[in-house]
Amino acid sequence: MTKAECHKLVLDIISDIAPDEDLSNVKPDVRLRDQLQLDSMDFLDIVMELRKRHGIEVPEADYMKLANLDSCAEYLIPKFAAQGK
Repeated sequence: MTKAECHKLVLDIISDIAPDEDLSNVKPDVRLRDQLQLDSMDFLDIVMELRKRHGIEVPEADYMKLANLDSCAEYLIPKFAAQGK
């Protein structure tokens, strides 16, 4: 899985969770919560969707590693590689 694919995957989840958000100009290196109207429940929904859709478990201690799109990619790429994706 590439960095761009990880970005798209996370944005797809966000678009389902917060369909009214404009995701066209999300900057990959800026915290998602600083760019979008996401609260802590939305963030938990993102974590749950990663588990449900892709089998990726994100322990609470790692939540901060999902702060922006680039950090999401850095965190998820090895997880997908371990799954053979």
